[in-house]
Amino acid sequence: MDGTTAPATRLLYFDDMWALQSSATVLSFQEDGTRQAVILDATIFHPQGGGQPADTGFIVSTGDEADEQVRFLVEDVRSKDGVVYHYGKFEEIQDQSKSHFREGKQVNLHVDEERRNLNSRLHSAGHLLDICIRNVSLSHLEPGKGYHFPDGPFVEYKGTIMHDQLETKKLELEKEANTLISMGAKVSACILPYEVAAEWCGGALPSYISRDSTPRILKFGEHDGCPCGGTHVSDISVIGSLKVTQIRTKKGVTKVSYSIDP
Repeated sequence: MDGTTAPATRLLYFDDMWALQSSATVLSFQEDGTRQAVILDATIFHPQGGGQPADTGFIVSTGDEADEQVRFLVEDVRSKDGVVYHYGKFEEIQDQSKSHFREGKQVNLHVDEERRNLNSRLHSAGHLLDICIRNVSLSHLEPGKGYHFPDGPFVEYKGTIMHDQLETKKLELEKEANTLISMGAKVSACILPYEVAAEWCGGALPSYISRDSTPRILKFGEHDGCPCGGTHVSDISVIGSLKVTQIRTKKGVTKVSYSIDP
């Protein structure tokens, strides 16, 4: 079975965003030049997408004896047409390594905790700013692109802020974000029917969400939710201190750059 015929990968982090270990069945092992990829029936690894970096970690074969286990180091994860590809390499190259990852074999998945936690905090911080935008009288700004990578995270909004208000709104946003972080609130994500999802999101969903879909909705406490397929913190307080580093308005788009404590 190759990636073109494999069924869509079940995304286990949709059910539990904070689990770092799981088990799965190998559907195929692929090689393309120097790249190797494992395709599974289900995964706990988050593929790069939605503004969030890919998880890393390792996949280990299961066996009755410890010396039968083979470890595949996951260096990158991507999704194409619903199929998740775990790219990487074997920790130690052995003659029988690939046989442990042939179709039908059971494997255990282990996500790198430090990287996942940072990615989740950065992603949650970006969505928290969406809430803060509304709270500081900038509700005319419509959420757009988000980049939640460690090297300069930001969120963009359709709409502008008067140039003479940029510094004031920068300070207001940062103060509001840290107030909400200090108060804390539980974070949840659920796959919902379209109409229910719209209610969770304040009565309407973005136009890119199909009416016949069942979107996954992220919710911070009692605040309005939003569609999101990423991983997040369990409570807003886990984000830690947030700093709004810059706000720029250009060509009808407002870009809010931010950072969090490591």
